[in-house]
Formats: sequence, structure tokens, C-alpha cells
Amino acid sequence: MVLSGLLSRACWTSLNYLLLIGCLPPPGTQGQEFLMRVEPKDPVLPAGVSFSVNCSVDCPHPERISLETNLLKETVGRGLGWAAFQLSNVTGDTMVLCSGFCSGSQIVGSSKVKVYRFPERVELAPLPRWQSVGRHFNLSCLVSGGAPRSHLVVVLLRGEEELGRQPVANGEPVEVMVTVLASRDDHGANFSCRTELDLRSQGLGLFQNHSAPRKLRTFAMPMIPPRLAVPRFSEVETSWPVNCTLDGLFPVSEAQVQLALGDQMLNTTVMSHGDTLTATATAKAEQEGVQKIVCNVTLGDESRETRENVTVYNLQGPILTLSEPNATEGTTMTVTCKAGPRVQVTLDGIPAAAPGQPSQLQLNVTERDDRRTFFCYATLKVHGEILHSNRSVQLRVLYGPKIDRAQCPQRLTWKDKTMHILQCPVRGNPNPQLQCLQEGSKFKVPIGIPFLVRLNYSGTYYCQAVSSQGTDSLTVMMYVQDQNPIAVTITLGVLTILGLVIATAALLYVFRVQKRSDIYHLKKKSSWLPLTSKQPDEAVAEESS
Repeated sequence: MVLSGLLSRACWTSLNYLLLIGCLPPPGTQGQEFLMRVEPKDPVLPAGVSFSVNCSVDCPHPERISLETNLLKETVGRGLGWAAFQLSNVTGDTMVLCSGFCSGSQIVGSSKVKVYRFPERVELAPLPRWQSVGRHFNLSCLVSGGAPRSHLVVVLLRGEEELGRQPVANGEPVEVMVTVLASRDDHGANFSCRTELDLRSQGLGLFQNHSAPRKLRTFAMPMIPPRLAVPRFSEVETSWPVNCTLDGLFPVSEAQVQLALGDQMLNTTVMSHGDTLTATATAKAEQEGVQKIVCNVTLGDESRETRENVTVYNLQGPILTLSEPNATEGTTMTVTCKAGPRVQVTLDGIPAAAPGQPSQLQLNVTERDDRRTFFCYATLKVHGEILHSNRSVQLRVLYGPKIDRAQCPQRLTWKDKTMHILQCPVRGNPNPQLQCLQEGSKFKVPIGIPFLVRLNYSGTYYCQAVSSQGTDSLTVMMYVQDQNPIAVTITLGVLTILGLVIATAALLYVFRVQKRSDIYHLKKKSSWLPLTSKQPDEAVAEESS
């Protein structure tokens, strides 16, 4: 019953409201000598709020001041010529009417209430995972709610840069879109959208709502495939380099590279410089035949690939051996070079009798063969191509020490207190140890390094080179001369005379000073007149006494 009564009352109020609007006389109509004031006049309010309306009239004896509205209302005050009402839950644009009677005539005043609300949803649609540079893409902003739509616009942004603005049409939700040309500068940039409800013309402000930003990733991928550098031929179990390069990548740091030998992924090292990417790896095939090398570069949602063939062969050598890697001087040794069954070998210019046959060289080892290098060349014909391989080995010959008598002087004449070097080269394998000892004193003179020569270095030196292969000796005579002995004697004599002169002068000086000091001793003869020091006051006191 209560609910039915409330509904009937609401319907009756709405009916009276509509009838009153329909019967509302236009402004300035005769009979409205007095004005009905409605405050606030034409307010703009946020949706869902409550506000107060004051109806007042300036006639002498006003009667029955009331408010007609389709909103919930409550009388909050009344007095002579006025009445105040509280309106609740303003959800949309409406009109309120104040009416009253003056001297039996009805007077009416109205106020238009405008409602604004902020958008409930401002969202930028998802961006492409990757966007190719130089191609267009769409920025789309979804907006729900917001009023009045005539004052609502959407701004699409790159960072703080405005890309475009459009009014929001009626409908739920509304999609506002702008087309953008992707560039390198857009990589990593934040895009967003913003709604602006501009009510400054209504005495209010500019209200903004922002969407969450979305980051865009752009890329540039050239149309050409990468350059793949590999050898045409490779030997089984032999490592060889793989090099893959692609120019014009952006951002090059985001590119992914894969190098593969057949089904085997290679351990790849990637480097970049500017927009150029270089990938390197080391490959090794274990079987003969044609092997496929693949380089695949992926960036964004695109990839480029290059394939090359490598012919893997088995040269099986050459194998170069010495019968004695460390041969003793005077012995005979053999050098042998061999390879696979279809391989032709050549040892130090001497070819084998036929492919698959070894080549040998015999020699009587001498000192001159020490550190001699032997070379073996192998050739194999594969798919019309002649492939080469070579090996080398060095021979070491063991021989006894030999002092070079042409460069090691056997007689030396040097001056005392001068710097010299005793050069005495010696050869041998293994390297011999050389030392030169003075006869009698066994004093060892340095060899090959500078040293200061003294008089006691004169004598005969026995130089001996020793190694595991034997010894070699040499006698060196060293004579050390004194430097200018006459000049030294003269110098000593001059220094002695000079010392005597200085000493005599010093004695004379001391004697003269002593004599002058004796003259001043005459003051002792006047000892009856004593010289004493005293203070002035003390002297006067003594005289008085």
C-alpha cells in the first residue's frame, strides 16, 4: 500500500509538472507584473549530486509558492515570499519550475539544469606486436560514458605530441581512430588517448581523463637476404669459419640470428655496428659429401634466410714423419710423407711414384741440417677442383759445442777503468754453457755483457763451452794497461805542493791572529782602575755611605 501510494504520488507530480510546463506563459505575458526568481539559474552539475533551489517573488502578498520537478524534492525552508527545496539524484538534464500567486494571478519562473559526467572508460586499443617502418597503422581509442557529448573530444597522443583530436559522437561505446605512419622514432614510444570535457563556457573547467599508455615497437627489415660467406670445400674433421652479414636492420639489437650446419645449430657470436649485423661461428663436418649451411635472420614478424652448400672431402693427410726427430750429427735419418689412397704427395719437390704412394727422403745428418724444415704437399681432385693440403716438420740435430774463433778474440788489450764487452759466440744443440776463468785466481769474467775493466783483470783466461754432446775450449790473453801513469804522478806532486802552500798560509794566519791578541793584553796594566758594572741607584747609595 505504501509503495502504491508513493508511485501514485510520483505519477501525479510528474503529470502536474508536464501540465505546468505546457501552460507556462511566455516571458513578458500580461498578468506577470511581478517576477518569480529561481536560484540557481540554469546550473551545470555533476551527475548524481543533490542541490538546493530557492523560489522567491517580490509581490506584496504572495501565496502558495511551490516547486515542480521530476526529481525527488524536499522542502527545507519557507518564509514570506520565498521557499527553499532540496533536490536529489540529478542524473540527467531537466527543468525546475517555481510557481506562486500574487493578487490572484499565477506567476512562474524556470531554471534549466544541465548534468555533466566524466567518461567511465577511456582505453587505447592494443597496438601491433611489431610495426614495420614506413607502413601505416591505426590508433583507436574506446570511450564509454561522458556528457554532454557536444563538449567532449578525444585526443590521440604520441608521448605528449598530439596526433589528432575528434569529437565523441553519441553511442556506447564510441571508437575514435587516427592513422599513423610508423617511423624509427616511434620505436619504444608510448601512445595513449585522452578525453577532454570542456565546460569552461559554463563557468567550470577543462576536465581530462587519460588512458593507460601502450608502447610501440617498430622495425626495418631489408628485402635482400643476408650475405653468407663459407668455403666451397672443407676437409672432414677440419674446422672452418662461417660468416653471415645483413645491412639495414633496425633496431639491430632486436634481431635474432641462427646459423646451422644441416640439422646442427652452431654456437654463434653476434656483433653489430650501426645498422649492420654480423654473425660468426665455427663449423666442422664429420662426413664426406655436400653439406648445407643456413643463415636465418629474424626481426619483428619477418625473417630473411640464405643457404649455401659446402663440399666436404677426406684428404687423409698428408702425414709427415721423421725417423728421428732429434738426430745426432753423423747419423742417417728418413723423412716420410704419405696421404689417402687418391692423394698425390710431394716431399721437398720430389713427387711420389703414384697417387696413394708415400714419398721418402734419406740424408746423412750434419750440423747444417739443424732446424731444417721439410715440406710435404698433397693434392686431391674433387668435383673438377684441385684441393691442396700441406704439412711441415722441423728437424733438430744434436751436435757438440763449437766456439766461434773468428768472432772470439784470443788477445785483448784494454785500459784500466774502461767499459768493455767480451764477445765470444758459441753454438751447439743443446745450447752449451760458456765460461772464461782466469788462470790461477779462477776469476770469472762476464761474457756478452758490459763490465768495468780493472788492472787485476790482466792474465790468461781459459774459456770452455760445455753441453751433453761434449766440450770445446779456447785460451784468451787479456792485458790491461794503466791510464797515463806520468800524468798521475805529476798530478799527485801538484796536489802535494798545493797542500803544503795551503798549510803554510794557514799557519801564518793563525800566528798573526795570535800576535794581535797579545797586544790587547796591555789593559791589565790599568788594573788599579777597575771596570765594574752597576745600576745607577746602587752607585749613589754607595757614595753617600
